[in-house]
Parts: sequence; structure tokens; C-alpha cells
Amino acid sequence: MDAEIQRKRKIENGSLESKAKSAYLGKSSDEEVSGTSIVFSLPENVGALADALSIFKKRQINLKHIESRPSKGGSKEYDFYVDIDDESTHPENVKLVLEDLKSKAKSVVLHHEESVPWFPRKISDLDKFADRVLSFGAELAADHPGFTDTVYRARRKEFADIAITYRHGQPLPHVEYTKDEINTWNTVFNELTKLYPTHACREVNYIFPLLAENCGYKVDSIPQLEDVSKFLKECTGFTLRPVAGLLSSRDFLAGLAFRVFHSTQYIRHGGNPMYTPEPDVVHELIGHVPLFADPSFAQFSQEIGLASLGAPDEWIEKLATLYWFTVEFGICRQDGDLKAYGAGLLSSFGELQYCITDKAEHLAFDPEKTSVTKYPITTYQPRYFVAETFDDAKNKVRLWSRAVPRPFSVRYNPYTQCVETLTEKDQIIKLIGEVKSEMDKVSDALKKID
Repeated sequence: MDAEIQRKRKIENGSLESKAKSAYLGKSSDEEVSGTSIVFSLPENVGALADALSIFKKRQINLKHIESRPSKGGSKEYDFYVDIDDESTHPENVKLVLEDLKSKAKSVVLHHEESVPWFPRKISDLDKFADRVLSFGAELAADHPGFTDTVYRARRKEFADIAITYRHGQPLPHVEYTKDEINTWNTVFNELTKLYPTHACREVNYIFPLLAENCGYKVDSIPQLEDVSKFLKECTGFTLRPVAGLLSSRDFLAGLAFRVFHSTQYIRHGGNPMYTPEPDVVHELIGHVPLFADPSFAQFSQEIGLASLGAPDEWIEKLATLYWFTVEFGICRQDGDLKAYGAGLLSSFGELQYCITDKAEHLAFDPEKTSVTKYPITTYQPRYFVAETFDDAKNKVRLWSRAVPRPFSVRYNPYTQCVETLTEKDQIIKLIGEVKSEMDKVSDALKKID
């Protein structure tokens, strides 16, 4: 069985199902998957917050959490987010609070976690699911190549501990790889890169030499996440963050919304270097990283991530399937030939050769059809979806994702590294102003070129 044909960010089932659902909603597996919160805006006046909080006291509602930030709707307003203690609160009292708040607050929005799943609002919120690994962390399945290797298992625990304790803003952990781990890297690196000139898309072949020059992509040296992340940041704003193993689809996709890719640091077992049952550092650095340095592909990946925020579970499954057939197993057409761009293909010596032959079925990329197509995880893919260009795929996903049933639109603000939910007219007017300013710059640049 070839490399990477049992892997990667699939929708979990069976015993993991309830744990995954809890993880989707930002809860631990033993917590109640429900909750109520209220978001309201107040003017920047002395005593305004105290007056608002007195309403909660009057209606005998306990608050579990409160936070504030400058409002997106106005420069002299603040948005407040409060979590309500549902166990001690009568629903009728919540209705009364909402009515009372409307007399003091500019906007009041009730939010139920059971109807809109929790999602990260700022990049540091990704810390909240750092330890919610569903599988392939420190614990290995009985059929894993390294299951009986005590040295390998101990090493995997080291990597898991590094990832679980990492927090946003810290330097990415430096790893001293062993001689055996480097030998495994060498074997896979040499075999895969022989195929890239003829089988990989032109973007991969353009970027790979840059990775060699800037990040140490070569034999006898496994690149460090810190070096690679800095390079990606300069190219497209994407960054890497260590992860202990397989995240839920919802959590993994949420990272992409912030242009953050969760990357493992451990490497596959050296006993069978061309096979791995899970994502490893070879898959991440050789398969994924090159195209995260391409602006068009980076934006395409972020579009999938943004579409996932607050989406219902059934749409997460669709988006995860879409991710599978594009970011993992995508093929594009270039100069009339089929070329691989999916990381699962670029890190699999056998399937990279197979995927562009007549033995496989090649279908035009259509998000509506692609997102509901079943796929095997233990054999080569019987069919692949072909994108004409990354921009074409991105535009199709953007149009298709408008059907995601959620009561708001989202945008990523790269200056604050926060996700903004667009629910108020003032927010949208402000955004229009920002877009107009950017368009004026574009217009001015075109005039100077002409």
C-alpha cells in the first residue's frame, strides 16, 4: 500500500462521533453541548456598561463570561459579548433582558450555540482546541507500523507534548531530528522530487527551489516549521502551527480561515518509509507547503476555511469532502495536460504516477457535485476532480458557499487577525468604504501604468 492512502482529515465516525461533535462546538467531550450568549453595542459613556449589567442583575441572570472590544460599527462604541449561565436562568428572563437592553444598546443579538456552532473569532482562539486531537497523536493504533516500536512511540509522545503546550505568539518549536528520522526523510524526498517536473503543477515546480533556498528543503535535513512559516508569511500571510495529530474537520478548517495550517512535526516510521497511515511532516512540508506560498491557492484555501465558520455539521462534512478532492487530491489542467496539486498526491509516490493516467476517472470540478461524492480512504482514488485554474476553483467555491445556512456573513481582517461577522448595516457601510479605498488605489495604479 502506497504512501498517504489512509489518511487525513476525514469525517470521523463510530466511537469518535460524539467526541468530534463536542469538539466542533468548542466544548470538551464531557461538557453539555449548548449555551446562550448575547452580543450588544454600547456608546463610550461613563457608566454605560454598569447600567447594562444592572439589567442582568435585575432579571436574576448569572453571567459566566464577558469580554469587550471596539465596535466595528462606530469609533465611539464598544461591542460586549456575554455568556449566560443556562442552568440557573429561566428562558422568559432572557427575553426580558433582551427587551430591556434594546432601550440602552444600539444593537442586541441573541446567539444560541446549538444553532450556530462555536468558532474562533481571533487567531489566538485556535489555542482552545490545541489538545482536541481525535487520533494519531501519542496513541497509535494496533495496526500502525510503529505500534510495537517503543522508541518510536516515546518519540511520538515527545512531539505530541510539544504541540499540545504550544500557544499562539510563541516561537515555533525547534526539533532535533534523529539520524533515522533524517534517513526516512531522504528516502521519500528523493523519490517524490524525481516526479515533480513531469507530474506536479507549475506552481509547485516554481516554488520548490525557493523552499530549498530559503527553508533548507534538501536531503540530510528536515526543515524546521519556524523557517517554513516565516517564508510562507512573507509570500501569502499563511503560517504554520504544530499539531499533535488528527483534528476534527471543523477545527482544522477553522484554522485555514485565519491562514493558519496545523502541521505535524513527527515523521512516519522508518520501517516502511513510503507508507504512512496519518499526516506526518513529510506530507505537510512536501505535500502542502509549496502551494500555501502561491497567492491564488492560499486564497482558495482560506475561502474553504471561512465557509466553515459557524456552519452546521452536515455542511462541515460537505466542506471536508470538498477539501479532500481539492487541497488533498486536486488535479488541474495546464497547457492541455493534467497536473497534480493536491498534497495527498504530491506526497504519495505511487498515486502521483497513477492519478494522471487513463486508469483514473477525471471529472470537471463542481463544488455542488464534488462536496457529496463518496471516496475511499484505503485505496487510490477512483476519480479526481479537475480545476481549470485555482482562481476558477476559488470563484466556484465562493459562489457555492453562499448557500451555507448561517445568519451572517464573515470576513477575515488581516490587520487585527480576527474574523468579523457582518450583521449590522453600519459594519457593511464601513466595509464598503474600505473596499472603495482599495479600488481607488487600483485605479490610480492603472492610470500610472497607462
